[in-house]
Formats: sequence, structure tokens, C-alpha cells
Amino acid sequence: MISFDFDYYRPESVRDAVLLYQKLASEGKQPLYYAGGTEIISMARIGQLRMGAVIDLKGIAELNESRFSGDVLVIGANVTLTRLAEENLFPLLGDTARRVADHTNRNKITVGGNICGRIKYREAVLPFLLTDSQAVLVGPSGQRQVPIGELFNGKLNLLPGELLVRLLTSRRDVELPYVTMKKTKLEEIDYPLVRLAAVQTGSWIRIAFSGVSETPLRPLQVEAMLNNTALPLEVRIENAIRQWPAPMLNDILGSAEYRAFVLRHALQDTWAALEGGSV
Repeated sequence: MISFDFDYYRPESVRDAVLLYQKLASEGKQPLYYAGGTEIISMARIGQLRMGAVIDLKGIAELNESRFSGDVLVIGANVTLTRLAEENLFPLLGDTARRVADHTNRNKITVGGNICGRIKYREAVLPFLLTDSQAVLVGPSGQRQVPIGELFNGKLNLLPGELLVRLLTSRRDVELPYVTMKKTKLEEIDYPLVRLAAVQTGSWIRIAFSGVSETPLRPLQVEAMLNNTALPLEVRIENAIRQWPAPMLNDILGSAEYRAFVLRHALQDTWAALEGGSV
């Protein structure tokens, strides 16, 4: 149960939602956009989040798109993780989504909520970082389209009141050979010690991570080290871990040293799978 009162609104369009957000913010309501709601409800119940108004986005049709438009895959921000897995239009994204939370919560968690929420793992962003996807955003200043890496790669860069509407990915990129794996402490659906996604483009392997550091990222300098075939794979992996661009997490799930151990083996398995053609 949430122990405080708040106003509830259900706009019918993106424009109405953004205008409503501006109005409520000007009134000091501290509004929040709401889609799946799992994170907002959980954090509000334990006192880690407080809002004066909720703007429910579930009834906005354009946020629920999931289709190919020519050679571009269009995924609306309200599409749930369960739907991504079942439709499997983007196999790497579908396989990634299958191991985020349990089935009950995946029925509610949306791709936009997972990427733009406050829980640090944000596993659904990894496939988009690897495929040069574009994010379509609408805010008080209008619509803009930016590479996903500008919206999020270690840090979320939404403007105040801005709403993620859809994600655009080339058909060519969704068909790339891939690996995705999740290493947890105990349970399959636990938060990740290491979450890894990789795609192969020619002789190059792109790779992104969650759970290793405070936020998900595709560290291009690490990617370059790992693709330096002039060195043995073991040396490349050690160089990448030694020069990791952000502090490794050291928490109840595992120490930084243990994460490095798990990461080392995950990288070995990834290169074996992709370079060996077994994906």
C-alpha cells in the first residue's frame, strides 16, 4: 500500500501527456510518467519515491507499437518485456527481456520504463546500444530523434518533462549474430552480477554490460581492446578488466573482485560462441 495521496491522470496522446506534465510541474506536483508501474509502486511503498501526480501512459496508442516499417523496427516505449520476448522481432532484445525479473513482472515492465527508470540495471538498453538504434523523444520543446547512446550510455539524458516515445532499429542490425548472458548470485531472475550482450559485425564484436558497474554501458575503449586480435584473447580480457572505465560494483550481490572473476569467464564464453559460430 502507498501511504500518501496523489492525483491520477490518463491522457490520450503524447502531446496531452507532455502538456499535462508541464502544468503539474508548474503547480509543484512533482509528476511522474507511469506505464508498467512496478518501479513506482515498489519504491513509493518503501518511502524511496514520492510524487503528487501520476500520468498514466498506457492508453496512448503510439507508445504501444511493435512492428517493422520498411527496413526499420519500431518499438513503442510501452511495449512490455513479455511482448518483446513473445513477438521476437528483435531476437537479441527478446532473449535479453526473458531474463529480466519474473514472468508476472515482465507482463508489466515496459521497455521504456526499464530504460528510463531508476533501477540501475536497465538491462533492456543493452541491445539498443549495440545496434546504433535511435530514440524518438517528445518534450516541452517538441520532438527530437537522437542516437540511443546520446540518450543513455552510462547516464540517462532526458530533459525535464521529456518522454521516450519509440525506439528505431535497422532490420539489418536486428539480424546480427549475437550472444546474451546473465550471471547471478543465486536465482535465475535475480539482479545481475554481470549482464552481457554482444553482436558480431564482420570481424568486429560489439559488447555492452549491465551489473558490472553502477550503470549499463557500452565502453568503446574496452570493446577496442577486446577486438585487438594482435594479442591473445586472455591478454585482451585482462587488459579490459584492468582498465575498466568505471568502478566495479561492490555490494551484497558480490564483491568487485568476484564480479571481475565472473566477467572474465563471461567474456571468454562470448568470444568462443561468436568466433566459433555458435550463437
